[in-house]
Amino acid sequence: MLVSCKSVSVKQIKLLLQWFCGKEKEFEGAQVPSFYRIKMIQKQDIVTLAEQCLEGTDRFVVDVLIKPDNLILVFIDADSAVTIDHCVELSRFIEKHFDREEEDFELRVSSSGLDQPIKMLRQFKKAIGRSVIIKFKTEEMDNLSGELLAADETEIRIQEITIKKLNKLKKTVKGEILTIPFSEIEEVKEVIDFN
Repeated sequence: MLVSCKSVSVKQIKLLLQWFCGKEKEFEGAQVPSFYRIKMIQKQDIVTLAEQCLEGTDRFVVDVLIKPDNLILVFIDADSAVTIDHCVELSRFIEKHFDREEEDFELRVSSSGLDQPIKMLRQFKKAIGRSVIIKFKTEEMDNLSGELLAADETEIRIQEITIKKLNKLKKTVKGEILTIPFSEIEEVKEVIDFN
């Protein structure tokens, strides 16, 4: 157990000592002191377990987020596709390695969907040929839409795409091919096209 004692009153310390010494009857109906915290699960532990479970598959960990209330969000992707069964399998694998009596947590495993930015080179390679929108780090540059042509460890290449409106008709116009270093990019997302 981890106890954080930032600006704790004497009364809170006495309550905590009573609670640790097994005098729960004095506590019946009372809440656990607000400064008592259950041990936090570490991000690297989750990543290591997830990678262990996914080893030998085409699936991989994209991101792990752990919220202060021990809500654990695991995002995975695959070179092919991620199914619900894949998420359930990974969730069960991770859960069996933690004792809920020691670590109180909520675990959610999901695919890194279209609403999530593309983060890893494997995802960029999977998205080649698809429409993406790029948000730049500097506010001087507008978002850029285009078809992802290539990606490596340092940069991406896209063909700029603009949509021209003529009355009620829309026409897609391909522009120039641009090479953009990752150092200038805030995020890249796939564009959802319903046509």
